[in-house]
Amino acid sequence: MTQCSGAAQHPIPPAVQEAYGPADLGAMPLFGGGFINFGYWQGIDLDQPLTEQDRISSQEAMYRHVLSSLAPVEGLRAVEVGSGLGAGAAVALAEYGFAHVTGMDIHPQQLKRAERANSVLLARRPKRLCFARGAAEDMPFGDGEFDCLYSVEAAQHFRDIGAFARETARVLRPGGRAVVAGFFVPGADPARAGRLAELLETFATGLDVAHTIPSLVTSLEQAGLTGVRVTSIGASVWPGWDRWLATMWEPGTWPRNFLRAFEEGTLDYFTVTAQRPTA
Repeated sequence: MTQCSGAAQHPIPPAVQEAYGPADLGAMPLFGGGFINFGYWQGIDLDQPLTEQDRISSQEAMYRHVLSSLAPVEGLRAVEVGSGLGAGAAVALAEYGFAHVTGMDIHPQQLKRAERANSVLLARRPKRLCFARGAAEDMPFGDGEFDCLYSVEAAQHFRDIGAFARETARVLRPGGRAVVAGFFVPGADPARAGRLAELLETFATGLDVAHTIPSLVTSLEQAGLTGVRVTSIGASVWPGWDRWLATMWEPGTWPRNFLRAFEEGTLDYFTVTAQRPTA
């Protein structure tokens, strides 16, 4: 493995081990192009039959939306928490001018796939990209090692959102910026976690955790990060995601309930930005 820092061994939750190991979620037709996210569908005509290229474009657009919130980033060092197959890290390097991107993932099989998928890029730019094994709650990096931290649709797998927030603050340099994109419970109502388990199999099996936006914001602030800003982007995610799901899943099947959960107010998709103070 091409390592930027020492690998940290950390227990992998069984459902995560299965989904990103033998099951290889990234190989499913639901995804494409090496990405594993629900997509940012703004600008894609949902009234027309969707193509695989539309699907790939939606996932690239998610990364562009997230990375643009960190700008300017020219010449900076970044870490992606939950980097999966490394497709997002490749976009970050190709389009945003980072000096270096570290892709960190908890799953060793995903890291091997990422290295295979990015073998040409790793060979051409060995000083600009590498992958490391680590958990969001226990990152194998030094204090203040990065200028930027971003995470795209991985936080639902984190078991301890408070530990993730503390690690984010630790690995960012003073003035460093972070952005987290993913699906969260909008409010603090504890009943919503149970409702998600009723609607969505991934919450029932424990693959996904029903973290709330208030808990994430509080955790980031308690870790010492400032300027925490929450933006809902659900209107650009859920209708398109459901439209794509409709090409493979019938109405009433559990994956179609993501849109239902959004319409009920039980789940939404957010970007959350924060900064480590300079002093």
